[in-house]
Amino acid sequence: MKNLINGEHVDAVNGAIIELVNPANGEYIDTVPNSTAEDVDNAVKAARIAQKAWAKVPMHERGRILEKYVEIVEHRKESLARMLSNETGKPITEARGEIANVRTLTMGYVEKAKHLYGINIPGSAEPGSEKTVQYTERVPLGVVATIIPFNFPVDLFGQKVPSALIMGNAVIVKPSNYNPLTLLTLCDILMEAGVPAGVIQGITGDGPIAGQALAAHPGVDLVSLTGSTAAGMQTMATASQNLTHVSLELGGNDAFILLDDGDVDLAVEEAVWGRMYNAGQVCCASKRFLIHNAVKEQFVSKMKARIERIKIGNPSEESTQMGCLINVAAAKRVEEQVNDMVKLGAKIVCGGQRTGAFYTPTILNDVTKDMPVAIDMEIFGPVISVIGFDTPEEAIAIANQSPYGLCGCVFSRNFSRALKVAERLECGGAVVNGASFWRSVEMPFGGWKHSGIGNEGVSSTLEEMSRIKTVVLKNILK
Repeated sequence: MKNLINGEHVDAVNGAIIELVNPANGEYIDTVPNSTAEDVDNAVKAARIAQKAWAKVPMHERGRILEKYVEIVEHRKESLARMLSNETGKPITEARGEIANVRTLTMGYVEKAKHLYGINIPGSAEPGSEKTVQYTERVPLGVVATIIPFNFPVDLFGQKVPSALIMGNAVIVKPSNYNPLTLLTLCDILMEAGVPAGVIQGITGDGPIAGQALAAHPGVDLVSLTGSTAAGMQTMATASQNLTHVSLELGGNDAFILLDDGDVDLAVEEAVWGRMYNAGQVCCASKRFLIHNAVKEQFVSKMKARIERIKIGNPSEESTQMGCLINVAAAKRVEEQVNDMVKLGAKIVCGGQRTGAFYTPTILNDVTKDMPVAIDMEIFGPVISVIGFDTPEEAIAIANQSPYGLCGCVFSRNFSRALKVAERLECGGAVVNGASFWRSVEMPFGGWKHSGIGNEGVSSTLEEMSRIKTVVLKNILK
């Protein structure tokens, strides 16, 4: 598959390619261009020209085009889900769910945009302005670069791209090198639906080259990135040279807190959902399991029995409940992190085995609050790190010691007690009696501290994808 630049499918200017394989079996899938800064420049120049005309298209017409895009996606949903499963290694059932979200996300932004009203400022609000009318409107930013990770590519495309397009921006999509095919296909479908050449473009390549070239380009008005904290910091530093706006959703090390009066069975089921989904490759997955010592043994025992029933296997099979990680290197990284914690005194209760890109669901017990995994080590895989505590205050302190602050959760049968803990967690979202892996389409989703800047969601993203202009009609009233 090739880059989509100004309506044409093209190779990188130097002919360099990236080879793609199915992570579950190592089979060759396809190649994509390994783009250069020159390729990025070509895309940005085309986007700046095309965006001017796109911004003049009435919003209802932009919405009609996006609705047509949804219709095409739904017509091809099974082939898209198979493509996503094959290049990512996630079970076909999870891939289908992600493709199904295209309608919810796209139409949510289309409808919200129609009601994104400006404000009127009363002329009598201050002396001297009595005869003046002031009002605000939302206008496009211009060119939006979206840098999308491998774990939920279609969902994050759905958050970033339709919202930017409905507001009149041109969009350049930079997918992950590991699984770009589904997103490049969605770019093609947007053009098929009627988005003009240059308004939607897809470009592949190494992050330090293509990604940073987008962040450094003076023709880019916003970089919307979901990825690691290191990538976000580098992108923010690069973008700052042109005062380019950034929206960053970064890493997390979410705390899962089970108080002594919490429902252990509920906590176990939520832990499976909130940690094992997508083989644990979820930014807002619960990762640090803070379990009250009074129920810790019970939780670990029940969790072990539960995760040993998870069926791991070929992602294309309907009965598979958990697939592989995105590649062998990612699985090796999880393996190394687990082994490092064992050397520090943690104990493997179950799991801890790697076969290629597959890593078995693992419980690490006897993790202490001073181990890296309890602070800033984000294990991006199916690992449950159990840390005991004796008081809610101790749990809160452990949760808040991390430099990350994406999400968190707390379990208690006493809602007043749970809310007191939730309110004190230093993170962008807190769930009561559910895992931190909770991201509805509507909610503003974003992290504190090293977990990001800005929010995504139908209730907030359109503001990120536009800017305010104030129009003043001076002395128009007589």
